Amino acid sequence: MTTTIIVGDARRTTTPDWPVPEERRTVTVLFADIVGSTALVDRLDPEDVRALQRVYFDTVAGVLHRWQGVVEKYVGDAVMALFGARHSDGFDAYRAVRAGLEIQAALDRRPMVEDIKLRIRVGVATGEVVVDLGGAVSGGHGVASGAVITTAARLQEYAPPGAVALCAATARATAGLITQRQLTPVPVAGRVPPMPVWHAVGPVRPGADQHDGPLIGRRRELATIRDQLSWAIRTQNPRWVSLVGPTGSGRSRLLHELARGLTTVDGLPVRWCVTTCQPYPDQVLAPVAELLRGLVGVRHGDGAAVVRDRLVAALTPLFPPTQVASAVPVLRRLLSNPDGSAAASAGAAICREVLLRLAARRPLVVAVDDVDRAGPAVSRFLHGLFNAATARGLPLAMLTLHQPQWTDTQPGPARRMTIRPLATVQSGRMLRQLLTRAGQPVALVDRLLPLVGGRPGHAAAYVASIVDGADLVALPLPDAVRRAVAAELDHLDGERRAVLMAAGILGGVISSATIDRALGWTPGRSAPALRGLVTAGLLLPHRADGYAFAAPALRQVAAERLPRALRALFARRAANAPRLDSVQVDALLPDPAAVDAVGAVVSAAATRSAEVVRLDAVRSGAGRLDAAFPALAPAPRSGQPRRPVPTPTMATPPAALTQRTNRPPGSSRLRAVASAGDVPPTPVAAGPAARVQAAAGPAARVNSGGHWPSDAARSPVAIRAVPAVPGSAGRGALSGVGAPPGAARAVPRPPLIRRPDGLAASA
Repeated sequence: MTTTIIVGDARRTTTPDWPVPEERRTVTVLFADIVGSTALVDRLDPEDVRALQRVYFDTVAGVLHRWQGVVEKYVGDAVMALFGARHSDGFDAYRAVRAGLEIQAALDRRPMVEDIKLRIRVGVATGEVVVDLGGAVSGGHGVASGAVITTAARLQEYAPPGAVALCAATARATAGLITQRQLTPVPVAGRVPPMPVWHAVGPVRPGADQHDGPLIGRRRELATIRDQLSWAIRTQNPRWVSLVGPTGSGRSRLLHELARGLTTVDGLPVRWCVTTCQPYPDQVLAPVAELLRGLVGVRHGDGAAVVRDRLVAALTPLFPPTQVASAVPVLRRLLSNPDGSAAASAGAAICREVLLRLAARRPLVVAVDDVDRAGPAVSRFLHGLFNAATARGLPLAMLTLHQPQWTDTQPGPARRMTIRPLATVQSGRMLRQLLTRAGQPVALVDRLLPLVGGRPGHAAAYVASIVDGADLVALPLPDAVRRAVAAELDHLDGERRAVLMAAGILGGVISSATIDRALGWTPGRSAPALRGLVTAGLLLPHRADGYAFAAPALRQVAAERLPRALRALFARRAANAPRLDSVQVDALLPDPAAVDAVGAVVSAAATRSAEVVRLDAVRSGAGRLDAAFPALAPAPRSGQPRRPVPTPTMATPPAALTQRTNRPPGSSRLRAVASAGDVPPTPVAAGPAARVQAAAGPAARVNSGGHWPSDAARSPVAIRAVPAVPGSAGRGALSGVGAPPGAARAVPRPPLIRRPDGLAASA
């Protein structure tokens, strides 16, 4: 079944996987161009030009594909590629810069026609675009639209031949991952002030995170993981513990605390071997090589003699001399080039045996952070290590840290520990600590607390942005948080992503009915997606039939993904859905002509089951009812002017919506007219004393999305509530509504409804 979304006069039909055909996304654009191509083509034969272009385009396209870039177009001898156009992993800018550097190196190595040396310039820019998701494949022209495309083309003009120029946003996104050199800002036509430019020098190995502050919260998680690891060591029954949490949840901080705290078990010293999987390593076995470096004490940059001596010293107590002599060259090969070759794989096998023999001598914990970034080769290594330790009965424990989306199949004995958001009190303590250490006012805690969503990483990012000069009034979402949250969103399929985006713009408490109306789906279609989002930790159950976002940043990023036209469309669909499927009008109408407009409905309600009177039907007599109903609205108490109820918006926090009472002070219940089969029908006479009644049905519940129709879509009439009859109890109380003395009618009470702005009262 396809989904059709109409925006203005344009109709777009997409596959079921992508209910939203276009998204506003932050992407990174790479623009590469040959230096001096015109002069080069003029002096070459057309056949040589063709051969040269084939070599050039094949080389560039191969590198872009390896770094998951999408070639958007070829313009002459220029190539434009997109990173993060359809899926983002949070490292789109990093992959684009690495691709630009590798393109330069690959062209230098590859022989060209007539020994021509091709030199190219590369510009890399990051910014927001509108992406056609259906066309976001290689060769799809016109996939993205935005100023960042022009910026990338301009940047490459200021890059020296063989260099990669970066914009400010790309430089920030790759700080700590790419060595950069800032240049003097350059003038760009039509832009003021001049544009800052950085040149990418090369990749760097990120350093270890600093964890010098006290750990806040997480005592239960720490105790549970310590018990699991200690049990595995004590019983010599290897156990695999999986620590799961989204980016910014504090996984690495917990690992640091565990390695520092768990040093002995039953008096036996515990050895920790820790490695981190870097984003997109050059070699697939790099995490295994890092484990080996930590074991033998080898650092990057050590000479060949130092590496050999330390390998010999580490292996001598574990292997016979002949095996040491044969293993050292293989391990040196693994350290120098941990790719997927047979030689590197042989080195990984020796490294696994080293770990097993170390565990036989002394309890060992092998911890791998960000294992979801690793390739299949690392996964095979870890599984082989765990299975061999289990078969030998060694005191070895394995701890892996990853995001919830990691789908690698772990062994049966694996224990999964999910990191939950910090409690509000704990988040406040962390913010006060971070602000104090940064020299910022502690009073900012109140502003930041509702934004961080219980994630320590988000708290640190907000404080860092304030230190860097972020606007204290607007407090924009930090770039690091935006990238991480966007990656979480892109792990979802198109349907669940559409549900989150629609929920982001509707605000308030999310319900399946509201999402279905906004997306134009059949009732109930979004319910499985909502439950799946709860399982993924992106939504939290709220009330009996509603949900709330687990992180405020996720709601903001999801809402901003929608183009303006779709935002308006979804909001209009949700707002135009009837909030009051039935209402009861229990007011005196001084104008007899106004009674005629709805008298037939009231008469029918007296002889059969309660009739539904929609607001649309009431509006049909607006010319006569407008003058009659406003005069009957209850006047405010003396000295107490009526306080208007604000209309919920996206800016209204969910807490403000849930804390508001269902009825304003002084308002009363509206009562639905039930079946009159058990009591004599009561005729209704037209005239000033007539009462008009309409049924209030169960669909007239509070809008769980938190929005009411716009002023133009609301009924222009005011509806006066009827106070409950004194002494009546329950939904079946008898009251004389619009009937002469002695006649009674059963009047049940409908559910409470929140009063929309513009109505005098609501049930």
